[in-house]
Amino acid sequence: MSLAVFAVFASLATISALVVVLHRNPVYSVMSLVVTLVSVAALFVLLGAPFLGALQILVYTGAILVLFLFVIMLLNVGREDTDSGGGGQRVVALIAAALFGGLIALLFWARYQGLRVPTLTPEAVALRPLARELLSTYLLPFEIVGVLLLAAVIAATVLAAKNPPSGGASSS
Repeated sequence: MSLAVFAVFASLATISALVVVLHRNPVYSVMSLVVTLVSVAALFVLLGAPFLGALQILVYTGAILVLFLFVIMLLNVGREDTDSGGGGQRVVALIAAALFGGLIALLFWARYQGLRVPTLTPEAVALRPLARELLSTYLLPFEIVGVLLLAAVIAATVLAAKNPPSGGASSS
């Protein structure tokens, strides 16, 4: 039964992630990202890490995506018009997809060559070691990411602000 639930949430996460990348409307992309992150949270719960699943929903789906939607609505980003010279971007995307497919094939090959995959233990998903690592080893990168997000929101707000019309008539 758990394998069927895993298959449903894994396929839902994969399909909605593809919609995030392929859809031209940014609001629909963000809504598909909500579905992706909720599916990933369900996968965390299936793996025996309910705290990480709840954290995924609260932090990413509840906070970060609301911020994304706010910035999209603030900037009044519309639907992408026509394909304007995205040939180079497509080539890079195809190369990245080929590398990703190669890595997946390498993982399957290594698995069938008899390499053992470590099992997931309760100690590996416990909160105390995660918090210790986050607040000691990775504290500076964590704070830098927070400052970068704040700078991005301020920049989006400044860029979205309407310039006041020039009130004075030019004197000639």
